[in-house]
Amino acid sequence: MQLLAPTQSPLRQLQDIHGLPIQIGQGRKVLLSLFREATCPFCNFRVYDLTNNYPGLNSLGLDIVVIFKSEAEDVRQFIARRPRPFRMVADPQGDAHQLFEVNHSMLGKLKAMLLRMPTMLRGMGMVGMRGMASGNLMPADFLIDEQGTIVETYYGKDAGDHIPMERVELFAVRGMASRPATNQMATA
Repeated sequence: MQLLAPTQSPLRQLQDIHGLPIQIGQGRKVLLSLFREATCPFCNFRVYDLTNNYPGLNSLGLDIVVIFKSEAEDVRQFIARRPRPFRMVADPQGDAHQLFEVNHSMLGKLKAMLLRMPTMLRGMGMVGMRGMASGNLMPADFLIDEQGTIVETYYGKDAGDHIPMERVELFAVRGMASRPATNQMATA
């Protein structure tokens, strides 16, 4: 069974890999991405994509929080070895993945390996041969509003399937017209 939007996020407080608290639903929109292991080649490639898109998304008032079913040391070694502008969470027991009802699928893993071969190879360049040992957990993405309500869910159909960036951007700009404009010019 998967979570359906709209619903309140089952997880509101997290701790990042540096021990700092993260609050969900505290006045900012969030893309919450639940990844497989930190050594997953598809996950590493998606983190690269999120890193590149983060400045524009953040300027629209969107935060990104990524959760890996890995030990914090693995997240630091494989994901955070390069500076990331967003918060990263280690969830070695998969508690968050269970709360968000993330799927497991060996077929989904094999499908990604066959249909997303270029992405897998680029990701393998980031993690090396450890990428071959990842499990069959599927990714999932959640768009959460400022009050902590999940407004869109996206459960990956294969190991490399994530919410399209265009949908994340649309979510980020929703409500921007109703925000008060800031005047950048001094009045005379």
